Amino acid sequence: MAPKDIIDTLAGIEPGSTLDAIRARRLQARENAQKSYLSLFEPIDAGDFSLAERAAVAAFVTGLHGESPVAAFYREKLAANADGAALIEPIQVEIARGKTSGPYGAFPAGPLSVENKAGLIYRVSAERKPQLGARLVAAFEHAHLLVFRPRDAASADMKALLAAGWSTTGIVTFSQLVAFLSFQVRVVSGLRTLAAASA
Repeated sequence: MAPKDIIDTLAGIEPGSTLDAIRARRLQARENAQKSYLSLFEPIDAGDFSLAERAAVAAFVTGLHGESPVAAFYREKLAANADGAALIEPIQVEIARGKTSGPYGAFPAGPLSVENKAGLIYRVSAERKPQLGARLVAAFEHAHLLVFRPRDAASADMKALLAAGWSTTGIVTFSQLVAFLSFQVRVVSGLRTLAAASA
C-alpha cells in the first residue's frame, strides 16, 4: 500500500473532497511532490545527511515560516527520532531568534540595487552551539540565508558548510530539502485557505 500523500495529510484533504478533485487535475505535480518528500525524508540510504539532521533542519525551516500543521509535523518527526528529541527545545529557541520577514539582501550594483533591503543576519546563539553541534549550526545559518536572503548567498557560505563537515553531496541534498520545505509550506497554506473559504 502506497504511503498517504503528505501534502493531502498536512492540508487535511479527504478522498473525494473538492480539494482532492482539484489536486487530481494536476496529478503529475501531486505525484512529483510526494516523490520529493519520500526521497528527502524517507530515503533508502540517507548517506551522510542523517534522518535526525533532516528532521532538525525541517523543524527549523518550517518553524521560521510560522506555526502551522507543517511545522508541527516536522517537530513531531524530530521528536520521534531517538537522536532528535533533545534538539526540540534548542531549535524552538533558535526559531524565535531567527524570526523575521523577507526576502531581503543586496543585488549586484545596477538597476535592481533600488530593491536592496537590509535585514537580520542570523547566527546561532553561543549557548545553543554545543547542543546543536557544528553541522547543524552551519545548516541552520545557511537555511536562514536561503529562506530570507537568497540573493546574498555566496561561495563563502558553501565553504562554511564544508568546514562544518558537510560533503558536497550533502549540501546539494540539504539545498533541495530547504527548497522543498518552502514549497510545501506554501502549498499546504494555500490549500487550507481554499478549504476554509469553501467550508
